[in-house]
Amino acid sequence: MLKLSKRLQVSLAPLGGLILVATATQLSGCVVRAGVAVPAPPPPAVYVAPAAPAPAVEADVQANEAPPPLPVYPQPPCPVEGYIWTPGYWAWAPAGYYWVPGTWVEPPQVGLLWTPGYWGFVGGVYMFHAGYWGPHVGFYGGVNYGYGYGGVGFAGGRWVGRSFAYNQSVTNVNVTVVHNTYNETVVNNVTVNRVSYNGGAGGITAAPSAQERMAAQEPHVQPTVEQRQHVQQASGNPALLAKNNGGRPSIAATPRPSAFNTPGAVGAHGAEAPPHAQAAAYNNRNGAGHGPAAAHVNGQGAHAYGQGAHANGQGGGAANGKPPAPKANANQHPKAQPRQEEKTAQR
Repeated sequence: MLKLSKRLQVSLAPLGGLILVATATQLSGCVVRAGVAVPAPPPPAVYVAPAAPAPAVEADVQANEAPPPLPVYPQPPCPVEGYIWTPGYWAWAPAGYYWVPGTWVEPPQVGLLWTPGYWGFVGGVYMFHAGYWGPHVGFYGGVNYGYGYGGVGFAGGRWVGRSFAYNQSVTNVNVTVVHNTYNETVVNNVTVNRVSYNGGAGGITAAPSAQERMAAQEPHVQPTVEQRQHVQQASGNPALLAKNNGGRPSIAATPRPSAFNTPGAVGAHGAEAPPHAQAAAYNNRNGAGHGPAAAHVNGQGAHAYGQGAHANGQGGGAANGKPPAPKANANQHPKAQPRQEEKTAQR
């Protein structure tokens, strides 16, 4: 057997102690680790997307088909001094186009005017550009909505200080209710038609002017709560779907937002208006001021559909630079109405 020398044994003695200590340490470490439960790794975090907000009623939408022509309808008289007319338009839903009736609206702030929304053909689809409130009227596709919205600006009224004045030449106001009025001739310098969209086959070819582009850069105010509720109510009314009314809605305009079943609501020409609308038309025809059937019809009557060349609804004299023409008497007997319309159309 191999024997180690004493010197070698002495040299290896410390190493033996180290080996024993290391072994004991390893064993003790194993014992400690064996007595502690190792927690399981946490599950991977799962990302939960927040709920998408409900789209705004007036949010931009698109459709693959052109909107129907604009219906011809009378304008209800302004119910309250200070309200501004917002014209009706075709909106889109999964069920198809439906009519949002024109209505008188209280502006959200003094000094603001309404720029109507419009459909424009872009990139092979029809895109709706939502309307808005602003200090000036912007571009609305050149669409001739009538009653001061003749395709450019607004000629139906203007702000005079903190009060809104109404142009009786193109808007339906009852002078016993509205006292801040004026008469200003509006020159019809656009093609009178009922096309409801810009661009594309058969669409209007208007482009925004420099003034309208500037208006687009100004601060805007979105439609009021009442306006949004008005659109929501229209979207849920099957009678306003174009496929159900043939483009002639029985509720074409209302005196106030969402007032679809009030006596002041009126239907489009050719539509079967509700009995209360027919009664209201007859009563207003014989009352003070203008009534829905008196002479204000967008396309027919004393104020032709498509008149309007005043930019931004502000300014002084007539558009043609001539003094305002005297206002015709709109309170004629109903039987004399066709004669009045014929005479006006020739002006």
